[in-house]
Amino acid sequence: MAIVNRTKTVNSSSSGSSPPPTKNEYGEHPYEVPATDSLATPIGESENLHRDLKARHITMIAIGGALGTGLIIGTGVALARAGPAAIFISYTIVGFLVWLVMTALGEMATWLPLASGFTGYASRFVDPALGFSLGYTYWFKYIINTPNQLTAAALVIQYWVPREKVNPGVFIAIFLVVVLAINYFGVKFFGEFEFWLSSLKIIVMVAVILLSLILALGGGPDHDRKGFRYWDDPGSFNAYKAKGSLGRFLAVWSTMVTATFAYLGTELVGVTVGEAQNPRRNIPRAIKLTFYRILFFYVLSVFLLGMIVPYDSKLLAFAAKASTGASASPFVVAIKLAGIKGLPGVLNAGILVFVFSASNSDLYIASRTIYGLAKEGKAPRFLARTNKNGVPYFALLLSAAISCIAFMNCSDDSKIVFGYFVNLVSIFGLLTWISILVSHIYFVRARRAQNIPDSSLVYKAPLGINGSYGALFMCIIIALTKNFNVFTHATGTETYGKFDYKNFITGYLGIPLYLIMIFVYKAVKKTKGVDPATADLFGGKQAIDDEEAEFLANQAAKREASTHKKQRKIYENSVGLLF
Repeated sequence: MAIVNRTKTVNSSSSGSSPPPTKNEYGEHPYEVPATDSLATPIGESENLHRDLKARHITMIAIGGALGTGLIIGTGVALARAGPAAIFISYTIVGFLVWLVMTALGEMATWLPLASGFTGYASRFVDPALGFSLGYTYWFKYIINTPNQLTAAALVIQYWVPREKVNPGVFIAIFLVVVLAINYFGVKFFGEFEFWLSSLKIIVMVAVILLSLILALGGGPDHDRKGFRYWDDPGSFNAYKAKGSLGRFLAVWSTMVTATFAYLGTELVGVTVGEAQNPRRNIPRAIKLTFYRILFFYVLSVFLLGMIVPYDSKLLAFAAKASTGASASPFVVAIKLAGIKGLPGVLNAGILVFVFSASNSDLYIASRTIYGLAKEGKAPRFLARTNKNGVPYFALLLSAAISCIAFMNCSDDSKIVFGYFVNLVSIFGLLTWISILVSHIYFVRARRAQNIPDSSLVYKAPLGINGSYGALFMCIIIALTKNFNVFTHATGTETYGKFDYKNFITGYLGIPLYLIMIFVYKAVKKTKGVDPATADLFGGKQAIDDEEAEFLANQAAKREASTHKKQRKIYENSVGLLF
């Protein structure tokens, strides 16, 4: 996780006395702050990040990172396998889990917006070994997710250029070089570029949702009012691995991994704290609006998709009887079925923007994660070196070099590689969510042990610690059973015999790796679990409060001088809720 230099020091710390209680617009905190501020220690200029990400950058990075291949392409896998009702159920359940994870993260982030993000919370409130394991798990996720996006780009481009004519490796190389260059020029350039890319993604997604609604109501060239026809024939559920009720249940559960993959990335706002302006306001705001984005962009889109594309369509690229065409997105299939000429190519171009933006933000997160680990002494120190633009260039180059595994597409079918990457990324993502929930549970326990009331919080998770316990239980169940199909024998798996070892390895590799890192770190560093009564809830808090107060004063002065107060208020209470 990214760590930024905070050169402010607490005046009282230098004299050895405790500072007085502080109060600002984010709540009253009548508690003593430790004399030593761990975040106020000056660090070398060659290891500093620049705090250049504005509120609009952070919000768009949060949306852009989450709106990627999982939603626009991966839904085709789920629909073909399970049917429209099944994907609606699974995406709704996982969406609720994501909301619980984000509210838990929001509660911790508003109390203490650490530059080290949720890795820092795991180390402070649970055990340094968990922080170590979580940091590397998250890095593994994004060094796998970046080539996954590049693989998706190869799939999308095959719509125009078949792999028989141009090797996918050519396009993978082009995209990798471009995103590497964007990340190298500094976070200010990256933030601005990603802002406009994500804005375009939002426009495309809103247009897709509106188009899906129009097609469902018979507004297409065929004037066919489909409604819920496909929920009746071929059906709302596609039985999977068994017949009857068991088959329908397995169909729903089999799409949990696809739904999880679609939502991965919503938590990445926790990484942007180190380069965010006024993180205490902007990060929680982005987190609190997650609920509305889940409803609008995810649940509504998969609901409408099930109305306009039958799960047994031969045009679905991942269907059991799929053609060899490159209609990687089920939304492109919907347009083709409606008979709209020319638009499939336009939408495919929009999907290409989705993939490009996601790969851009994924490489950013990967480089900042390993940079943060290096700053904490948990990775080679040279990875913490930054250039004059505040970019950790060694961390960036390492992450980009590992992304070259996407070139496996040159020898293997893109669809198969895409499936393997989904398996790897989803387990690392689930382990990240599990760690955030555990950290929140320990955070609440520490607050209670130190008699810090809920009223002192700026933002409190609506369902509190019980919501985190429930979400933790569900995430563990999904993590353990998400690849249950590898233990069954069905048509299509004869290549590997009765046990699909390839998907078993990619589906569960993350779990032993995660546990091994925890236990090895504990054994080597002799760490112990954090006692709730002595957990560090205040280290660095005063420096953050001071920095925040200065920033808010400057912003208030700018607002007072602004002549667009009314327009800003209208925007923040309307379009700003989604953007």
